[in-house]
Amino acid sequence: MTRPCDTILHQTLALGSDPVLRRNFMIVDEPIQGNIRFGLLLEILDKVAEETALRYVTQFHPDARVVTAAIDNIVIRHAEDVNRDLTFAACINHVGRSSLEVGIRVEQLGEPKLHIASCYFTMVARSGYGDDVVSVALPPLEYSEPIEKRRAGKALARREEYRQQQAALLEPPSREEYEMMTTLHLAQEEPGFTGHLCRRLTSDAWERMYPEQENVPQKIFGGYLIRRAYELSSICSELVAPSRSIIAAVNRINFFHPVRMGDKLHFTSRVVYTNDCFVCVEAGIERISRDRTTKALSNSCFFTFVNVDSKLQHQPVPPVYPTTYAEDARYLAAHRSLEIVLRHRNMI
Repeated sequence: MTRPCDTILHQTLALGSDPVLRRNFMIVDEPIQGNIRFGLLLEILDKVAEETALRYVTQFHPDARVVTAAIDNIVIRHAEDVNRDLTFAACINHVGRSSLEVGIRVEQLGEPKLHIASCYFTMVARSGYGDDVVSVALPPLEYSEPIEKRRAGKALARREEYRQQQAALLEPPSREEYEMMTTLHLAQEEPGFTGHLCRRLTSDAWERMYPEQENVPQKIFGGYLIRRAYELSSICSELVAPSRSIIAAVNRINFFHPVRMGDKLHFTSRVVYTNDCFVCVEAGIERISRDRTTKALSNSCFFTFVNVDSKLQHQPVPPVYPTTYAEDARYLAAHRSLEIVLRHRNMI
């Protein structure tokens, strides 16, 4: 049987030695901290996860492919230095019936050695195309070392944590949460109220898909889609962040429906919650088929940004105010999600 250590894949992004690549990854042409395009990095991470999973799957199903089902808990530990190489160490942590969790550790070696982030991708193995597509069964991994067993256990715990989060969305607010929402609504009735209303903190964009965005036959690369969703969300976060907004965490990205060449995509993002120095942005990607007979949600994304000064010190952001039931629900869900993110940020 295959062990997790047999699935390890190492890759390096040579930012330190390749000036063309380095410039392509820069946000601005200035010597600032954290000057790396995270959306582009997210696209590459998705490709690394795919390659890692595919190497395992094709041992048993040579004609199969893998697709991303979800991205969970990418917590940014340190700001990246665009002048130093980025290294990726990917490994399959757990294999289910037809799904795999791929963990990727992102680091910058040297002095000081920086743990940038740990990322978790859920991939699904499939065979066939169109109406004939089916999931394929995979053999389990053999966990012989304590660290392998711990990682497998954490993969299952992350899955269960997400299930609990989804179930919690159906739960009524606690007394503290109810008082929080009441305070927000009462504030809007005060004379001279000038707060940030959630309904005004939105951005959207349209885009047509073309062959250069395809990854596997007849499917648009999911990494490209989430890069575009992230970039729009980053711009949206600036509607309320008074200083500089940088990524703190990817709470969750779900992949629901494949996107095909010719599809028209509607990207939307909205600020749904702020607290202290954090800004939570929800994004969605809706696909409309070329013949306009099919409309479906392709992806849902949830990002947490942090407002910082020129030295990356956290700076406060103003509160935002929901006005409708739907905005209340998103606000409360983001409030709970941020608590989980902050708990993960302290688990270094």
